[in-house]
Amino acid sequence: MAVIVALGAFLMTLLGGWTAQRVTDRRHLVLGLAGGLMLGVVGLDLLPEALHAAGDEVFGVPLALLLFVAGFLVAHVVERLLAVRQAAHGAENGARVPEVGLTAAAAMVGHSLADGVALGAAFQVGGGMGVAVALAVITHDFADGFNTYTLTSLYGNDRRKALMMLFADAVAPVVGAASTLLFTLPEEPLGAYLGFFGGLLLYLAAAEILPEAHHKHPALSTLMCTVGGVAGIWLVVGIAE
Repeated sequence: MAVIVALGAFLMTLLGGWTAQRVTDRRHLVLGLAGGLMLGVVGLDLLPEALHAAGDEVFGVPLALLLFVAGFLVAHVVERLLAVRQAAHGAENGARVPEVGLTAAAAMVGHSLADGVALGAAFQVGGGMGVAVALAVITHDFADGFNTYTLTSLYGNDRRKALMMLFADAVAPVVGAASTLLFTLPEEPLGAYLGFFGGLLLYLAAAEILPEAHHKHPALSTLMCTVGGVAGIWLVVGIAE
């Protein structure tokens, strides 16, 4: 049942990527929406789940929050190192680094894989839990597909690479759900991963996606897309609960 439901997530992810691809003439609106979706996923979905699952504290701070900050810093350090490396080879200052986009998309694929594992584990607990998790996974996989395609293409990667990462992101929840037929991922490592991934996503949304969205088109419509993205994730989380 989990694998069958994951096929719905596969289709929803592809739909999200297709939507991002089709509205390139409104790129600032796409980026504004993507930033809002990412902010909503981090603050309203990933962090609460991470805090619940990885409950241990280190020097008085929840492990999930420490890893959240670590994810933010790692994303910043990696981007700066790649930018310095590219500048050393004669690239224009401030140019986008394609490897950053591919790395971010790969992290989205890893997140979708974890979604599939969580889906399979939920059905192992019981049908009611499985249905609740399935609703959350399928609905927010639209945002995952949307963000995966947007992140890959934003950093200068060609359409072929963006589609390749989108397809990998779509397949990931199916693979994750199928893997639970062989093993079950403990709750604590999953919570730690979600905290780290949340920090990475927040950096990309706050430092890259949203500034780019408003750079050439500081319009109210772009801002409303961002707010709408956050509100949409809030609605999804509320329905899933």
